[in-house]
Amino acid sequence: MSPIVATATEETLAWEARQRPRAAFASFGAAILVIASYVVSGIVFADVPRSGLLGAIGRAAEPGRMQQAQSLEAPRYEFYSDHAAEVIGTSFMRAIGFLLIGLALTFLAFATRSRTSQFPRIALYVPIVGAVLSALSYIVSPVGTVLAVQDFLNGPRTVEAAQDVTTSSIVTTAALIGFVGQLALALGFVLVCLNAMRVGLLTRFMGVLGILSGVLTLIPIGSPLPVVQCFWLGALGVLFLGRWPKGQPPAWRTGQAEPWPTQQQMREARATGGGASGRPKQREPGSVAAVAASGAERSTAHPASKKKKRKRRA
Repeated sequence: MSPIVATATEETLAWEARQRPRAAFASFGAAILVIASYVVSGIVFADVPRSGLLGAIGRAAEPGRMQQAQSLEAPRYEFYSDHAAEVIGTSFMRAIGFLLIGLALTFLAFATRSRTSQFPRIALYVPIVGAVLSALSYIVSPVGTVLAVQDFLNGPRTVEAAQDVTTSSIVTTAALIGFVGQLALALGFVLVCLNAMRVGLLTRFMGVLGILSGVLTLIPIGSPLPVVQCFWLGALGVLFLGRWPKGQPPAWRTGQAEPWPTQQQMREARATGGGASGRPKQREPGSVAAVAASGAERSTAHPASKKKKRKRRA
C-alpha cells in the first residue's frame, strides 16, 4: 500500500470513528420512533367509528340523489377531528424516524463508497432524498387531512363533501410525494445494503435483511408494523458501535474492501483445513496434533532406515 493510499485510509477510518456513534444513535432512534409511532397510532384509532357495509347499501337504496345524502363518515371524521393532536404528533414522530433512517443509510453509503469505486456516487444521496420526501409526506398529509376534515364538519356533511376530504389537493400531493419518497428509500436500502455486503461492511445476514427491509418499505407484506425494518435498524446500530456478537467485520478495521468468501472458496478452504480464510491451519509446537504428526512422520521413516541397514550388511 502506497503512503498516499495509507494516509487516505487512515483519514477514512478516523472520520468513520467520529461518525459511527452518531450513526448508531440515528439507527436506534429511527427504530424506536418508527415502531412507537405505529403502536401509538394503532392505540389512538382502535376506537374509531366505522360505517358498516349494510348501512351504505341501505343508503344507496334510498330515493333521491346519493351525492346530497348525509355521509355515514361523519362520526369517523368527528373522531379524527377530536384526536387531531395525536394524529399529527404520531406523524411527526414517524417523520423524524424516517429522517434518521436516511442519516444511518447515508453514513453506510459513504463508508461503502470509500471502499469501492463501483458504488455509484449518485447512490450516496438516494437514501437521504427518499427519507426527506417520506418525512415531508408524513408531515403534510395529516395536516391537510385535518384541514379537509374541518371543512367537511363545518359544511353540509354530504357524501359529496366527504369525498372531497380524501381528494383534496394537499392530501393528494402529499400522497404523491410519499410514494416517490418510499420508492427512493426502498432503492436506497437495496443499493446500500447490497454493496455494503459486497465490500464486507455488512454480514450476509445483515445485507439480505437490509435488502428485504427495502422491499417491505415499498410493499408492506404481513404485519402492518415495520418489525423487520426496525429490527434491522437496531442491529445496524449495534454494528456501528462495534458490538457485533461475532466480532466486527474486518472491513471496518482495515478501511479496505474485505469481500466475504464464496461458497466454493469456503468448501475449498474446509477441504485444505484452512477454515473460511482458505489458508491451511498451522499446528502449534507442542500441541497434540503436532506431536501426533511428528510421531507419524517418524513411524513412516523408520522402515526405510531398516532397509538401508540390511543393504549395508549384505
